Amino acid sequence: MFEKCEAIVLRTIDYGETNKIVTLFTREWGKVAAMARGAKKPSSRLSAVTQPFTYGHYLIQKSRGIGVLHQGEVVDTMRAIRENIFTTAYASYIVELTDKVTEEQRRNPYLFELLLQTLKYMNDGLDLEILMYIYEMKMLSVMGLPPTLDRCAVCGRTEGKFSFSIKEGGFLCHRCEQKDPHRLPLSPAAVKLLRLFYYLDLSRLGKISVKDETKKELHHVISAYYEEYSGLMLKTKRFLTQMEQLKHHLQ
Repeated sequence: MFEKCEAIVLRTIDYGETNKIVTLFTREWGKVAAMARGAKKPSSRLSAVTQPFTYGHYLIQKSRGIGVLHQGEVVDTMRAIRENIFTTAYASYIVELTDKVTEEQRRNPYLFELLLQTLKYMNDGLDLEILMYIYEMKMLSVMGLPPTLDRCAVCGRTEGKFSFSIKEGGFLCHRCEQKDPHRLPLSPAAVKLLRLFYYLDLSRLGKISVKDETKKELHHVISAYYEEYSGLMLKTKRFLTQMEQLKHHLQ
């Protein structure tokens, strides 16, 4: 039985001389894998629609195991992502993050929309680091690892000067600082942005200009939190770190 879906290509692996196994993140069914026969041939009609990051409509013959991809219609190639090595690195990271934390055939329309909107923004040339931080913050609730960002994680107060405690899993107000000698200091701007990134409706994202010092604070907190709680070891994260070092070297 053939079924239509709206999907984003997460990854492909070669299968035999001419075929690909394509992992799609679909709006309708969540993550599914499908065999794309002949897709490695440049002349194949499946070649273009199975490129990484591509967003389109697909016709799949579903089965208990791997389905069969029969045809696809590209809505957005996300071409600009693939044409820039830095953009590719950031997009590859959020795609791998999505792939690693989602189970097969678990529908999640919210996450589909989040991934699609983020890739579109990256393709349009918006700030890659900020988009990555927003995506990472929003993925914490998807993974069941929500930090306490609306109050102090210890006393519950909502006003004061805040730092971030990995141990306590969220903000610490100045009254509770002694609870964690390893807390991470935060500027008021970083406190505001961590909250904003977690709660913001991404479709309403306007122009955000963030100082490099504040970006470093965000990077430090988010990376430390992921390292402590997520258990993820992503190849694309290591590559992205190398790309960031190269970018800073070139500046």
